[in-house]
Amino acid sequence: MRPQPNSPPHAANGFLRKKDVSKAASIRYAECRKNHAAGIGGYAVDGCREFMASGEDGTAAALRCAACSCHRSFHKLEIVLESAGPTGNRPSSNSTTTSSSPRR
Repeated sequence: MRPQPNSPPHAANGFLRKKDVSKAASIRYAECRKNHAAGIGGYAVDGCREFMASGEDGTAAALRCAACSCHRSFHKLEIVLESAGPTGNRPSSNSTTTSSSPRR
């Protein structure tokens, strides 16, 4: 099969493809999803509500959260896309949330 020339920007499961992330207006990381009790078979999150980088962009510390000390990949990824509003005059903000699960 050949690829569709005018394919939509979302994959079939509703999530953005990696090449479409570059079109995003802004990317933010929300609540921490790290399961601290996974080793004993339970489920417990620390309650960190938003990722805050520990250091400057481009450094290793920028990938650690200042609040919970978890890696950025444990935090829920939210992508906010800008699109034309219903009148076409002003942009409206559409939020698309993708779930990124940590790799082990």
